[in-house]
Amino acid sequence: MNNSLPQQLSLGVSLNDDATFENFYTASGTANAQVVASLRAQLTPAAEQMIFLWGAPGVGLTHLLQAACHSAQELGFSMQYLPIRDMIGFAPEQLLEGLETLDLVCLDGLDLVAGNPIWERALFNFFNCMRDGGGRLLMAGHQGPHELPIQMPDLQSRLNWGISFQLHSLEDADKQAALQLRAKARGLELNDEVAQFILHRAPRDMNELFCYLNRLDDASLAEQRKLTIPFVKQVLSL
Repeated sequence: MNNSLPQQLSLGVSLNDDATFENFYTASGTANAQVVASLRAQLTPAAEQMIFLWGAPGVGLTHLLQAACHSAQELGFSMQYLPIRDMIGFAPEQLLEGLETLDLVCLDGLDLVAGNPIWERALFNFFNCMRDGGGRLLMAGHQGPHELPIQMPDLQSRLNWGISFQLHSLEDADKQAALQLRAKARGLELNDEVAQFILHRAPRDMNELFCYLNRLDDASLAEQRKLTIPFVKQVLSL
């Protein structure tokens, strides 16, 4: 891998400041904890060159890909995060051109272009260049690599070069812990009673829960109030 200075996000893609490994809740010894450990180690010399993450919406795929980019930046490696959902209308060859020179490339939403012959050809060529150059590739989708409707056999074989991990949804107790961890990182005190109130009345999707927490953070700062059940009711209309 090259040790160039961190690559700026030249495609106008920004990273969420909250998307860090430290902000991603995993109970010790769980499969999700193993995933995070593997991602933390991906930029070390002996680590796996290609990793594919998959799981249901809301399990944290985007969070982990962006966390990997933040980690790469902190270590002084070059990187690029590509949210494919926002890039489908662009020519893939142009989007991917030159990225094989980076230390880490994260492709988010690979399932969205599976079966598209133009994207498949571009990805096939890109994977080959990344492998030859020694860079690291982190991919994510809502289907596992074997379930993706890939039409190009050679591309399917490239997806099998590395390792894949399934991210699992959190149980309610872990969702509460994740919400409280994110609140603590924002300087908010979210006690058990208030956290359980939110979980019992808000959507169970973690993305939605974190959006609710963002609203509470803004309101708490604006009104200089602590997070109590009456205040949560008022802000979130629960």
